[in-house]
Amino acid sequence: MHALPYWRLSGYYFFYFAFIGAFSPYFGLYLQSLNFSAWDIGLLMSQMQLMRLFGPNLWGWLADRFGRRMAIIRLAAVAGLAGFTAFFWVDRLGGMLVAMAVLAFFWSAALPLVETLTFDHLREERGRYSRIRLWGSVGFIVAVLGTGAVLDVLPLNGVLWVCWGILVGILLLAAVLPDAPVVAHSRDSLAVGAILRQPRVRALLAACFAMSAAHGALYVFYSIHLADHGYSKAEVGALWSLGVLAEIAVFMLMARLTRRHSLRALLLASFAAAVLRFLLIGWAVESLAIMVVAQLMHGLTFGAYHAASIAAINLWFPGRAQGRGQALYSSISFGAGGLLGGLISGWTWDGIGPGWTYTLASAFAVGGLALVWRWVRGDVAVDAPGGAKAADPVP
Repeated sequence: MHALPYWRLSGYYFFYFAFIGAFSPYFGLYLQSLNFSAWDIGLLMSQMQLMRLFGPNLWGWLADRFGRRMAIIRLAAVAGLAGFTAFFWVDRLGGMLVAMAVLAFFWSAALPLVETLTFDHLREERGRYSRIRLWGSVGFIVAVLGTGAVLDVLPLNGVLWVCWGILVGILLLAAVLPDAPVVAHSRDSLAVGAILRQPRVRALLAACFAMSAAHGALYVFYSIHLADHGYSKAEVGALWSLGVLAEIAVFMLMARLTRRHSLRALLLASFAAAVLRFLLIGWAVESLAIMVVAQLMHGLTFGAYHAASIAAINLWFPGRAQGRGQALYSSISFGAGGLLGGLISGWTWDGIGPGWTYTLASAFAVGGLALVWRWVRGDVAVDAPGGAKAADPVP
C-alpha cells in the first residue's frame, strides 16, 4: 500500500508560501531603503511574474520529456537559494536585476511540478489535496506576521535573513521529498497540442487568466486603498490575515465540497463571488463590516477557485502531460494574468480612481464566469479529482 508523505509535502507547501509571505510585502520596502526609485522597484519586483510566463513551461516540458521531476525540483531549490544569496552583496540595479531574474526563473519552476507530485502521491485520494495545500496558507500567515514582528526590532535588511532562511527550508524539504511513479492513464499518449484544442481546456485557462487579472488591483493596491480610507496598519494586517484564514477553511472543506458539487459548480461560485467582492472593495471601503465580508470571500475567489482549477487541469492533462498542464496554468494565470492585472490597475488607479479600478477587476471576473458557464459544461462531474470523475474526456 502506498504511504502518503503527508508532512513532507505539507512542509514543502508551508515553506514555499512562507517565502511569498515574507518576500512580497517587505522586499519592496528593503529596496526602497536602498534608495531605488519606484520605477526600479517595479522593474525588479516584476521579474517574479515575468519569469512565470515561460519558466514553468520550460521546466514542465523538461520534466515530462525526461521524467526527472525530483531532480528539477531540487535544482530549482539550489539555484533559487543561490540567486537570492547574491542580494547580500549586490546593491546596484544591474546586479539586483540579474539576481532577481535567477531567483524568479528557478523558484517559479518548482510549484507546478510539486503539484503533479502531490497528485501522483494521492492517487485515488485526490480529495485530500486541499488538506496538504492549506499548510501553504498557514506558512503565508506565519511569515507575514513573523516578518513584520522581526522588522519592528531589526533594520529592513533583516528581511534578507528571513527570506534566506525560508529558502533553506525549501531546499531541505526538496531534498527529502520522495518521488512517486506517474499514475498510468488510458490517455497517456495524448499530445499537449491535442489537449489544448479542446474548447473546455482553452476556456478554463482563459478564465484562470481573467481571475488572476481581476486580483491584480487587490494585490497591488488593497493596503493602500484601506490606508487612504483611515484604516490602521493593524486593521489592514487583520483583513489580509482574515482572507487567508477563509482560504484555509475552504481548503479543509474542499474534499467534502467536491463530493457534493461538481468542479464546474465550484468554479461558477468562485467567479460569481469575485464579481461581487471587487465591487464591494471598490465602492464600500468605508464600511469595516463589508470589508470583512469581502475578505471572507477570498475563500471562494482563491481557495475554491484554485483547488478546483488545478484538479481540472490534473484531470485533463493526464500522465506525462501533467507537468506542462500545471505549468500552463501557472504561467497563464499567475504569470500573464497577474502581470496584466497589476499593470492595468497601476495605470487606472490615478486616472479613473479606485472605485472604477475595482469595477474593472470585477469585469474581468465576469469574463471568466462567462467562459466557465459557456464552455466548461458536463465535462467535470462529481467524483473528479479532488473527489470527482470526468464525463467523456472529449466534449
